[in-house]
This record gives sequence, C-alpha cells and structure tokens, in this order.
Amino acid sequence: MSHCIVTIDGPAGAGKTTVSRMLAQKLGWVYVDTGALYRGVAHQIRENKIDWNNASELAPFLETLELGFTDNGTRLTVSGRDISDEIRSPEISMLASKTSALPVIRTALLDIQRRIADAQDAVFEGRDMGTVVFPGADFKFFLFADLTVRAKRRFDEMGGNTGNMNQVEKEMAQRDQNDSQRKEAPLKPADDAVKIDSTSLTIEQVVETMLKYIKK
Repeated sequence: MSHCIVTIDGPAGAGKTTVSRMLAQKLGWVYVDTGALYRGVAHQIRENKIDWNNASELAPFLETLELGFTDNGTRLTVSGRDISDEIRSPEISMLASKTSALPVIRTALLDIQRRIADAQDAVFEGRDMGTVVFPGADFKFFLFADLTVRAKRRFDEMGGNTGNMNQVEKEMAQRDQNDSQRKEAPLKPADDAVKIDSTSLTIEQVVETMLKYIKK
C-alpha cells in the first residue's frame, strides 16, 4: 500500500460510522463505509429475489452489481441510484450479517476496497478491516461499547419508530453473535489494534484519542 490507511472495526452501534466520518474529515482523507457495501449487496439480493444460498446464482449476479459512493463516502448508490436510506432497516442489517460470511461476496467486495486504498489515503470502517482486508494498515482501531448503550444509540438513530427498544437490543445481540462466531473473517480486534471503549465517551473524545495515536 502506497497510501496511508486507518481501519476502524467494531460491533454495530459502537459509533464507528460517525467517528470514521469525523476522523476522515479532520485528516482530509476519504471515508469508506464498508458496512454500507455489504448492506448494499444484501439490499440488492433481497430486491432482486436472489437465492443467497445458491453460489451459482449469486456469483454472476455480483459480477453485474455496480456499487459506488457519492458525497465523499456518505451516500451509497447502485447503478447510480441512491439507496442509502433503504439499507438501514433491521431486516437489511440481519441479511447483511448473514451474507457477509459468504466467501463469494467477500471476494467480490475485497477488490473494490483495495482499489480504493491503492488510490488515496483513507479511513475504512467495518468489522474485519484490520484483521483481513488491510492487515498491514498503518493504524488500526477497535471501537466497542456496552450492548444496552449501543442498542439505545441505534434505536434513537432510527427515530424510535421501529418498535420496542428491547427488540432492537435483542437483534443487535444476535448480530454480535453471528459476526463473532462466523468461520469466515469473524468480528474481533486485530492483535495490534488500539481498543477504545466508547460507552461513556463522546464522539469528539473518541476522535481525539485516535488522532493522538496517528499524530505520534
């Protein structure tokens, strides 16, 4: 890698997205929401009624998928259509968690992510950025927080209109289990990652902590 890469991994609701965007902005680098890529794939699998358990059907479909970012990585498009707001539902989150473990999907998205890294300095947010995608990244962070706090954040983020918060917490706990126990690239901190507990920290405090490590 000829450019500087920062990876920020961690479970859902830990604050990765907001932290990554703010950090990239302060550094003047590109922000890449890899979770959005997987959600985008899940969204299209559902929308096109693709059998994600059938690799012979899934592989050719992925070859035709045109995913991209606009507005400095804040909006996801498929074939030019903005689907950013459509990929944030609990249903898409669960499908993204299930399909992200599939080698055929991981391979398809791996090339996209590495091409971005070859072209510019970037902050990559995800679940296995520091362990699998960019094991040689210049700086690695693993952001985590208490489950109840994470569920409350996600509930508020969705406007409190998606049902009972206990259900949001239950679904988040299930996703944590799915992501951490999957055989393919499980959710875990890289051995050399800086671990940050964001339970009682503000977004600004988390970003400042990361900047201190980077500026050293």
